Amino acid sequence: MSPNAALRAWVAVGIAAWLLFPWYALQDANGLLAIARTWSAAETGNGLLQATRFGKPWLLCGLAGLLVCAVAAGMAPGRRQGTVLLAGGLGGALALLASGFAIGAKGWSFDILGRLFGDLSQQQFGIGWGGALALAALVVLGAFGLARRGLFRGDLFVAAAVVSCGGLLALFIVYPVAKTLGGAFIGEDGSGALASFAGRIFNERNFGVGCLSAGVRCGVAWNTIVLGIATAASTTLLGTLMALMAERGGRRGARALNILAMLPIITPPFVVGLGLILLFGRAGVVNQLLEGVFGVTPTRWFYGGFGVWLAQTFAFTPIAFMIMRGVVQGIAPSLEEAAQTLRANAQRTFTTVTLPLLRPGLANAFLVGFIESMADFGNPIVVGGQFSVLSTEIFFAIVGAQYDQGRAASLAWLLTLFALAVFALQRWVLGRRGYTTVSGKGDSGVPMPLPKNVRRLVNAIALPWVAFTLVVYLFALVGGFVQTWGRDYTPTLAHFATAFSLEWGAFGIVWSGTAWNSFFTTVKLAAISAPLTAAMGLLIAWLLARTQFRGQNLFEFSALLAFAIPGTVLGVSYILAFNVPPFELTGTGLIIVLCFLFRNLPVGVRAGSAAFQQLDKSLDEASLMLRASTVQTLRHVTLPLLKPALVAALVYSFVRSITTVSAVIFLVTAENELATTYIIGRVGNGDYGVALAYCTVLILLMSAATALIQLLVGERRLGRRAATPITIGA
Repeated sequence: MSPNAALRAWVAVGIAAWLLFPWYALQDANGLLAIARTWSAAETGNGLLQATRFGKPWLLCGLAGLLVCAVAAGMAPGRRQGTVLLAGGLGGALALLASGFAIGAKGWSFDILGRLFGDLSQQQFGIGWGGALALAALVVLGAFGLARRGLFRGDLFVAAAVVSCGGLLALFIVYPVAKTLGGAFIGEDGSGALASFAGRIFNERNFGVGCLSAGVRCGVAWNTIVLGIATAASTTLLGTLMALMAERGGRRGARALNILAMLPIITPPFVVGLGLILLFGRAGVVNQLLEGVFGVTPTRWFYGGFGVWLAQTFAFTPIAFMIMRGVVQGIAPSLEEAAQTLRANAQRTFTTVTLPLLRPGLANAFLVGFIESMADFGNPIVVGGQFSVLSTEIFFAIVGAQYDQGRAASLAWLLTLFALAVFALQRWVLGRRGYTTVSGKGDSGVPMPLPKNVRRLVNAIALPWVAFTLVVYLFALVGGFVQTWGRDYTPTLAHFATAFSLEWGAFGIVWSGTAWNSFFTTVKLAAISAPLTAAMGLLIAWLLARTQFRGQNLFEFSALLAFAIPGTVLGVSYILAFNVPPFELTGTGLIIVLCFLFRNLPVGVRAGSAAFQQLDKSLDEASLMLRASTVQTLRHVTLPLLKPALVAALVYSFVRSITTVSAVIFLVTAENELATTYIIGRVGNGDYGVALAYCTVLILLMSAATALIQLLVGERRLGRRAATPITIGA
């Protein structure tokens, strides 16, 4: 294959974007396929016509950059070719972006440009498929230029991956978040003021005084930190114990455990809250039992910090379980067998060999649990009572009557700084130690069973937790099968009929149920975002684990930034950033897909990072020495060893896309209603039966989807033999 084949391919993509697709976003539903109409009106014209016929000459800078790259594609590979590619690719892309941000739907987007250059008679709207493809081609060609100049070891794929992923992270995470956080430095009169930021941060409500004294409430910042640490510790512990029980505790109940452990993650968060309230609320089963047996007067003891911690532990333990299960699977049995050969007993082998090798997974699970706790606002609102955390404060600052965007932005700064601190602590704990357990050498060892004491501890904690999971869901979901919870417990299927009824009309089946529209929209958008999230997450994890480049720490933190802020803030950030050109996405299904993708991206990155730390780099090096390309090495060597991480990323991104509320509550429209917004509407109207019936259908759907994903991806094969029973006296 020619060394310039990839360059010519991307030049062809750029030319096709200029000639075959509408440059600006089309408003009608069928506009994405309107290739034949691109030669007619200004609204549907391609890039070339927009620049030459419809008064948009500034677009020619992008076309000029593409032509420069076409010239470079005919040159011999080397630094000179890289310089030309860099000038044409990144230069053209930056010129297009600059013109896009400077010129909007009303002409100049900034007053200073109007004063300098006068009024502008032309305007432009958000870019469409033509503009997006042309911009992508220019960025990739510019990245190729960096590789030709010697960066990224001259690897075109690595250069394109780093630059493209970095650009996407900057555009869809850093840019909208920065635009929102910038409001923290703007005073009430609209002027910039550092004093406004300090006043919003360092006040008694945020940090409090004497919060450890009896009867004195802590500030919301301290509440958030303590709750985050407690939730991260409990979810990491439970997830690890369940992973050990699933992988080392015998195969009899492993499959059932995997299903039960996934229940909390495949349900909307308010189902968990409702189930816990039915159990521990003032009129719950536990309080009624205490009153009937011991005469204890029912109280609201469950509502507060303890209730929030329990709900978050319940909701986020499955994430830790998925991360830790892949790490436990990756531990090489030969290391444990070597310790036992040196006369170490099972207990000592577990504590000195097995447990230290779990450290990368433990650190990743703790980090994800802490950030999830900080970003969660549904559980604190449902069961928090008077216990306030930063996420609820931000939520009410945005959607409440006060609508104080500056206070919300200031509190979001706190969450971001807390996440950065935990991220740095995690890096310090892992240090420079190696945790490689999967190498190119064969390993036919048998995984060591859990020592008796460890097995007893695992069973004593994990099994009751699994049973508790079942109880909560039985209480919550039974509400969809009774007439009216709390008054009439007559069994009925009327709620399912209301939401999902079918009729036979003159033209066939009529989806007459009120929930079908939101159901189909949710499944479609989640199915689009899940593979994109998994692919990008694992690609970023591979870049972080196998490449070295400047700004790598900033690159990694940008990928985790979506978890460092509440989902509501991310949704508002998308509204503020993408409701004006050049990226005018508000009201479309695409903005929901993008929000799903980048909101769920950190789990794929962390799961992949934990898995890569177990894979010996010699596997990649051996493949490259045999003249395999980087893409071939990823496909045939690396990806098959990442199946647990791939399953975790696919499952998590799909089910969280279906169950998420906070991040998309401001992005949905009548045409793009989601399942969770439909359920919230029903709950707001007091129609709990239909809401819980819909939740039951979603649980069945996501259980089937999880099983299908695991079936399609399959299990990772490490060449280890299975344990065989020894028969004495045969």
